[in-house]
Amino acid sequence: MQKSKDRFLTTHAGSLPRPPDLIRTMFAKEEGVPVDLAALKMQIRDAVAGVVNKQVSAGVDMVNDGEMSKPSYATYVKDRLAGFGGAGNTFKYQDLNDFPVLANKVFGDPGRSRRKTPGCNAAISVRDEGAAIADTDNLRAAMTTAGASRGFMSAASPGVIALFFRDDFYGSREAYLAAIADAMRLEYRAIVEAGFVLQIDCPDLAMGRHIQFADASLAEFRKQAALNIEALNHALEGLPPDMLRLHLCWGSYEGPHHYDVALGDIIELVFKSRCSAISFEAANPRHAHEWTVFETVKLPDGKTLIPGVLESKTNFIEHPELIAQRIGNFAKLVGRENVIAGSDCGYGTWVGQAAVDPDVVWAKMAAMAEGARIATKKFW
Repeated sequence: MQKSKDRFLTTHAGSLPRPPDLIRTMFAKEEGVPVDLAALKMQIRDAVAGVVNKQVSAGVDMVNDGEMSKPSYATYVKDRLAGFGGAGNTFKYQDLNDFPVLANKVFGDPGRSRRKTPGCNAAISVRDEGAAIADTDNLRAAMTTAGASRGFMSAASPGVIALFFRDDFYGSREAYLAAIADAMRLEYRAIVEAGFVLQIDCPDLAMGRHIQFADASLAEFRKQAALNIEALNHALEGLPPDMLRLHLCWGSYEGPHHYDVALGDIIELVFKSRCSAISFEAANPRHAHEWTVFETVKLPDGKTLIPGVLESKTNFIEHPELIAQRIGNFAKLVGRENVIAGSDCGYGTWVGQAAVDPDVVWAKMAAMAEGARIATKKFW
């Protein structure tokens, strides 16, 4: 996991602000407007170079490509896998149902309103074997130019794909998850073999509770989450755990989140994944108290925590001293060598989504780097 022996490192959850010209082109592509694909590839490559340079300038240690090539962290798979051509999915956000005016605002987001989630209506297979390799090539080139040495790349989990794209073909969750896992294995392996840490995005293990399984009991949700982890571990078989990290998320939208499943109800399930590090929301008002979970839950050997010390849906710039306190809370419970500072979630989860001003994002990242320096002096 590229841990440090003498200081707290910094990273983030994945998606980052995209340049306006790339947003316009990707909007057009999602809406079916013909675009120059060669020109789009160059836009993406330039955007990756720019976003890596901004991460390095802000003091981020573990950088990525900002997910520049993807319309979102999950729905990008419709362009890389065959089998998704059915009718679009609909979603029940249990918390937003209580606040219909807010729901209209959230679902009216320019990026969210354009997302495409065609159902699975045929056998799933890999359609574009070169997409992940192109992503790794772009990141490697950008890191070389910017002088970055630690890199990671994100990919959707089988469980979150099954959440966003309903099954109209396989007939059972087990069979559907298995087919997705087999198809995603190629992308997962391509990232690791390129020398990057693979981050698996798993909102299904938290957000799935109040969206996909809102009407189920906690016990039933835990059973379904366990199936998702089983499918994920199957897809990750043979990959070294120290090159794998998992992002746990309750949903990167500005909602009330008062139905979020508690971290304590799922963390021991999450620890059963093959991933050696767990990135999770720990800064927002609904989950900032949950560092205390680790007063009673022991961190398994070989695992690392990447708690969010930056909120991802507010334009407040966290004070570096607060960031240092948040890092210290975890360090004192699980060991300083087992903590890496991160963000709650991404800052560009959907193309065109802009809950946080792009310039503020980089100021937040710089504050995180300063907070990590303060925490190192206090707790190392």
